[in-house]
Amino acid sequence: MHSKQPTNPDPSLISDDLRPSTDEDRHWSVLSMASLWVGMVVCVPSYMMAAGLINEGMSWKQAVFTILLGNLVVLVPMVLNGHPGTKYGVPFPVLARASFGIRGAHVPSLLRALVACGWFGIQTWVGGASIFQLLQVIFGGGLAGAALPVLGISTAELACFLFFWALQLGIVYRGVESIRLLETWAAPFLIAMGLALLGWAYVKAGGFGPMLETPSQFGPGQPKEGQFWKVFFPSLTAMVGFWATLSLNIPDFTRYAKSQRDQVLGQALGLPTTMTLFAFIGVAVTSATTTIFGEPIWDPTVLLGRMGGGFTIGLSLFALTIATLSTNIAANVVSPANALINVSPQRIGFRMGAYITAGLGIVMMPWKLMADSSGYIFTWLIGYSALLGPIGGILVADYFLVRKTVLDVDGLYRHDGPYAYKAGFNPAALAALLLAVLPNLPGFLHRIGVIESFPALALFDELYTYAWFLGFGLAAASYAALMALLPHGSLREPQP
Repeated sequence: MHSKQPTNPDPSLISDDLRPSTDEDRHWSVLSMASLWVGMVVCVPSYMMAAGLINEGMSWKQAVFTILLGNLVVLVPMVLNGHPGTKYGVPFPVLARASFGIRGAHVPSLLRALVACGWFGIQTWVGGASIFQLLQVIFGGGLAGAALPVLGISTAELACFLFFWALQLGIVYRGVESIRLLETWAAPFLIAMGLALLGWAYVKAGGFGPMLETPSQFGPGQPKEGQFWKVFFPSLTAMVGFWATLSLNIPDFTRYAKSQRDQVLGQALGLPTTMTLFAFIGVAVTSATTTIFGEPIWDPTVLLGRMGGGFTIGLSLFALTIATLSTNIAANVVSPANALINVSPQRIGFRMGAYITAGLGIVMMPWKLMADSSGYIFTWLIGYSALLGPIGGILVADYFLVRKTVLDVDGLYRHDGPYAYKAGFNPAALAALLLAVLPNLPGFLHRIGVIESFPALALFDELYTYAWFLGFGLAAASYAALMALLPHGSLREPQP
C-alpha cells in the first residue's frame, strides 16, 4: 500500500501525528497486528469476563461460546473500519472527517476518547491492585487501612494506583513505535504465562474442579429454567461492546499495516482466538480455585496473593503488569491522544494528548465502575456500546456504501474541500447518530436509575439489550438514506 500525501493542507488540520502514514511507516505485518491483539486481549477484565456470565447462570460452555460469538461479530466492523486506515494511511479522527465533516469529526472522536479515558482508569486500577496484592503478601496484610473520604479506597491502594499510572506515562513518552515493540515482545510471554497458570491450576487441583461440571441454571429443573435468551442477548451485546471502542479507532493501527491482507489476517488471528482462549483460562483456573482454596477466586490479582512463594508471586505480578500495560497503552491511549490532537494539531502532540487522557482516567474514579460485575457488564459495557455502535455504523456506511471506498485525501485536510458540508458539520451524520442513540436512551436511563418507570418500559428495556446491534444497523441505514436524499454538491465529494 502507498499513501498519498495531501497537497497544500490547511495547517490547522494537519500535524505529524495526523498526516497519512508514509511508506516507511508501513512495516506492521500479520504478526504485528496479531501481537497487537494478543497484547490487548490478555488483561484482567478479559480474564474475568466469563465470571459475570456464569454469575448470571450460564454454564462455562455457554459463557465461553457467548464470548467467542461476540468477538466474531465485532471482528466484522473491526476489519471494515481497518480498510480505510490501510488504504489511505489516515487515523480515526481524520477518517471521521469524511462522514461527519471537518469540524463534525470532533463529535465521534471525542466521544470515543471519553470512553477510552474510563477504560484507561479501569486498567490502571487493575495494575495498581496487582501491586497492592503483592505488597500485602510481603507485609503480611498490614497495608489495608481505612477508606479515604469521597474516594472510598485506602491510602495504600491509592498510592499503588498512582505508581502504576506514572509507570505508563514513562512508556507513552517514547511514542507510538514503542507501543508496537511492547506488544510484539509481550504477546508470546503473555500466552505462555496464561498456559502456565492453566497448568498450575490443573495440577494443584487434580483437575479443573467443580465449575466445569456445574450445569447451566437455565436447564430443566434449574432455578432459571427457560430464561437463557433473556440473559444471552444482553450478554452478547456486552461482549461486542467490550471491543466496540477499538472497532472505531482501529485505523489508528491499520494505517501502519503493509497491506490489507496483513490487517485482516492479523486481526482475525489475534482477536477472537485469544479472547476465547483467555476466557476459558479464566473459567478453568477459577473452577480449580474452588477445589484448592475452598472458594472461587475470579480476580487474578487476588489469586496471586493466595498462591504462595515469593518467586511465584513476583512472576505473576510481572505478568499482570505487562498484560495491563500492553492493553492499556494500545487500547486506551492512542485513540484519545489522536482525538485531542485533532482538536488543535498545532498545540497538542501525542504525548500531551496521552497525558490529558491519563489525567481524566484518575478523575473518573475507575474503582467505582468495577464495584460489581452486573453493573460492569450491563451498565458500563452495554451503555457505551449504545453510543459507539451508531458511530461505527455511520463510518462503515459512509466508506463502503456512499463513497465506495474512494476518499479525497486532499479534501480531508481542507476546510473548503468536499467534506466542508454545512459549516464543517455533516447534518446527515449528526441526524443519523441522534436517531440511532434515541431508542436506547430510555433503557439506559432506567438501568442507571435516573428514571423508575415510563410508558412502554418493557419495550425500551428489551431494545436496550440489543443496544450495539440496534444502534449500528439503524445508524448505517439512516445515514445511507439521508446521504442519498440530500442534494449533491457541497454535501457529497466529487468522485476522482
